[in-house]
Amino acid sequence: MHPKEADCLVRTSRAQRIARLALAVALALLGFWTLRGFLPAMIWAVIFTIATWPLYRRARDRWPPGRHDILLPALSTTLIALVFILPLAFLAAQFAREALVLLQWVRQALSAGLPAPEWLTGLPFGGAALAEWWRDNLGSPEGASDLLAKLDRADLLAFGRHFGAELLHRLVLFAITILTLFFLFRDGERLAGQVLKASRQALGAHGEDLARQIVASVRGTVDGLVLVGLGEGALLGIVYALAGVPHPTLLGALTALAAMVPFGAPAVFGIAAVLMLAEGAVVAAAAVFGIGMAVLFVADHFIRPALIGGATRLPFLLVLVGILGGVESWGLLGLFVGPAIMAALLLLWRDWVEGAREDTPPPQLP
Repeated sequence: MHPKEADCLVRTSRAQRIARLALAVALALLGFWTLRGFLPAMIWAVIFTIATWPLYRRARDRWPPGRHDILLPALSTTLIALVFILPLAFLAAQFAREALVLLQWVRQALSAGLPAPEWLTGLPFGGAALAEWWRDNLGSPEGASDLLAKLDRADLLAFGRHFGAELLHRLVLFAITILTLFFLFRDGERLAGQVLKASRQALGAHGEDLARQIVASVRGTVDGLVLVGLGEGALLGIVYALAGVPHPTLLGALTALAAMVPFGAPAVFGIAAVLMLAEGAVVAAAAVFGIGMAVLFVADHFIRPALIGGATRLPFLLVLVGILGGVESWGLLGLFVGPAIMAALLLLWRDWVEGAREDTPPPQLP
């Protein structure tokens, strides 16, 4: 072949590669733009799949051969969906019950007024002022009517419509998450192999290590946040019940949810302590707050760093800032995305430093 023809073929091949890369980038950006509203739901499905994959693989190994293509992914997806549906249904029933109590309270206030509760004056800060406000605004039917008349019905209707639309949107996202989860369970092995192969082709031998590190980070974060949060909620729920806190089951569930975010649990068991303090149970309030702080100290300083740091090989400081920064940037997804990003960055840093150490001598300090 003539040298000019060979050079022309090389330039054509290079141009084709550039065009193919540009087309791939453009299509990827268009795909992300098209799916931007559903990407959080799909990322949640990926997180749930990574967190539960060891259990799913163990169940698949014990499942009858040839019968896990559809039935086992559907059963696993249904169980994970029930983990969210059942607690939410319980909380919805509790809130509906409290709404009925609130409606009866409003009706009583409009018909005969409401006397100020005795515990209100016993509050250590501002109790007398609150009791006086209560008597002026809720102590008589006229005051209660004037107070409720100040509420703008148009604003309430707008809030109701916005809440309904937001609830419908969340239900659609939850359905997308569950549907994606089913397909990830069904085709997980094949997709994992493709991801590892793509990582090796794009980044070489370190690409597969990076993908495995991200998976380990997500799994360790789930163990350190979700499981530890559920344990904190269950333990403090028992404390609430023994101390006589109103609605201990509901407060325990709220504590479990809040405990999944670092330093979130004190907001709930602090409210429980204030409720007990308002009823005059000073010892019970101190016990609830003290036990809550002890449980929080052990969980955040020993259990969580061991679970998350052990799986991701991250120092506790990077775990903490990864979680907090992730929540600030990504919302609840940041609980898992933040530590995964920190773990990936730390792995790249270690690979770069080790490579530099092998290639060049270390700098001498003056």
